[in-house]
Amino acid sequence: MRQSIRQYLAGAVAAAAVTSAGPVHAAEPIKVGVLHSLSGTMAISESTLKDTMLMLIEQQNAEGGVLGRELEPVVVDPASDWPLFAEKARELITQEEVDVIFGSWTSVSRKSVLPVVEELEVPLFYPVQYEGEESSKYVFYTGAAPNQQAIPAVDYLRNMLGIERFVLEGTDYVYPRTTNKILERYLMDRGVAEEDILVNYTPFGFSDWQSEVARIKEFGSQGKPTAVVSTINGDANVPFYKELANQGVSAADIPVIAFSVGEQELSGIDTAPLVGHMSAWNYFQSVETPENEAFIEAWHEYIGDESRVTNDPMEAHYIGFNMWVQAVEKAGTPDPEAVVDAMIGVTAPNLTGGVSAMMPNHHISKPVLIGEVQDDGQFAVVWETPGMVPGDAWSDFLPDSAEIIADWREPLACGNYNVASGECSGQDY
Repeated sequence: MRQSIRQYLAGAVAAAAVTSAGPVHAAEPIKVGVLHSLSGTMAISESTLKDTMLMLIEQQNAEGGVLGRELEPVVVDPASDWPLFAEKARELITQEEVDVIFGSWTSVSRKSVLPVVEELEVPLFYPVQYEGEESSKYVFYTGAAPNQQAIPAVDYLRNMLGIERFVLEGTDYVYPRTTNKILERYLMDRGVAEEDILVNYTPFGFSDWQSEVARIKEFGSQGKPTAVVSTINGDANVPFYKELANQGVSAADIPVIAFSVGEQELSGIDTAPLVGHMSAWNYFQSVETPENEAFIEAWHEYIGDESRVTNDPMEAHYIGFNMWVQAVEKAGTPDPEAVVDAMIGVTAPNLTGGVSAMMPNHHISKPVLIGEVQDDGQFAVVWETPGMVPGDAWSDFLPDSAEIIADWREPLACGNYNVASGECSGQDY
């Protein structure tokens, strides 16, 4: 791999910092890029992740930084503008000279950034659930793959609640469309009739939910237990849930299970009419573990507001950041290429009491939890997997990807390897 002069110098400075007896933070700081929307439709979700990263960096600096070097956050605002994510990522790498980027929320923003980090060879840590069907050498997916969220969620609806009809309601972009493609195939393969699956998409920031909620009510009035599987993203969730309440749709009638609604999104809603609706995540604030208690306490102290909630993507950044720190220490340098090579096999505690591991496909192992909305805006966990679930980059339930695996270890070093043909059809670096 080519190594830039900047990367070479960064490695030399890190080595000097480790071997010298100089004071902590004597060397140049290690720059950490933070790429989250602070304005626009996704700010409701992403601004908290910016604050999370700043807290984690401050904590690490208080412990002496990494390799005796201070971490310096570099924050940019891509403003919920998907092409701007690519521009800001390039700015972070080429102008600000960051060694790593933590950021993006939507899959369309991640896919905008993907060619930039692959070209410039700087890792991106992506903290949000996504649709799978991807594995990049320069992306570490710390959010849930479909087998760590969507599949367990519909299994819960079918097996525990007896649901027979499904409304797949999503925002119109790649994550909901690909996730619902997987879910449609999965449900029909298990005997759900095509006419018992209703699929609909609305734009980002959609607010006029009256007609769509009426259609959901009509679909659910056909004599079969019905549920909504929601991949609605961003601030469109607020009017969606309000309209459900306006039209008297309760969890007892047509429960909603959401993949993008956590504590942060509920903080802007009167949750009393939504009690019993659900979300599927890998973390909830209400989980009672010493690790989570310490994280919540630190968050409230940092943000100065005990009413500020925590959520799943915050935990994903917590895990990813700690994994990155360990990989830098393992490599002995923040050089991006060296850190990428050191990441596989790194482990870090999660906040639910277990330990997550970075796997060869650049996804992590995580538990899966189903939580019901409570009237205080928190979730009560009603179901969880007995242990860690490894993230699957390529779905077993789509014919085109069922025979594809990702493994970034040598000699395979491929994110799109077809086990039947023995060929790597994606980038293999």
